[in-house]
Amino acid sequence: MIDTEQTISIAAPIERVWQYARDIPGWAKLMPGLQDCDVIDEDRSRWTLKVGAGALVRTVRVAVTVDRWAGPDEVDFTYVLEGDPVKGGGTYRAGRVGASQTEVALAVRVEGTGPMAPMWEAMGRPLLPKFAHSFAEQFKAEIEQAGEVSATVSREPEVTTGKPVAGRKGVIGRLRAFFRKLFGRSAGTAR
Repeated sequence: MIDTEQTISIAAPIERVWQYARDIPGWAKLMPGLQDCDVIDEDRSRWTLKVGAGALVRTVRVAVTVDRWAGPDEVDFTYVLEGDPVKGGGTYRAGRVGASQTEVALAVRVEGTGPMAPMWEAMGRPLLPKFAHSFAEQFKAEIEQAGEVSATVSREPEVTTGKPVAGRKGVIGRLRAFFRKLFGRSAGTAR
């Protein structure tokens, strides 16, 4: 068995973080190589991923089950790779650090089964922490980015006359500033 845990601090209230944590398709879209996410019911889903290591690329199907929802601070889940001798599970733990700060610990474990277990674990041992770190950072970025967009939208002046108060240039300016912040360069500038 191999396992890892990543802890991140998210600049958002725990309630907003929970909105993302309880969204199964939202978690799935953060998975590298996601091809499809079929939500079966509120606890079960099937994710189709295209995964690769070097020249070997293949499609895998992962049956994911949420074993316990205890929001806004805890989720336990298990998964099985369909047709492969691999299973595992993990946890989500969140805690309020302040009114608009949440600390989240994401843990995942991978268990190879059968005679191929040593190979699965040897291949996964160096990759799992990197993968989990990248996933946690994407999760954080999605939540914080959505908060910036909603804050920008909520500061938009209310239109009462049919004519925008700030005008088209004001909206475009805010969008440019948002994209500059997001990508670290001016919007529309090609690399």
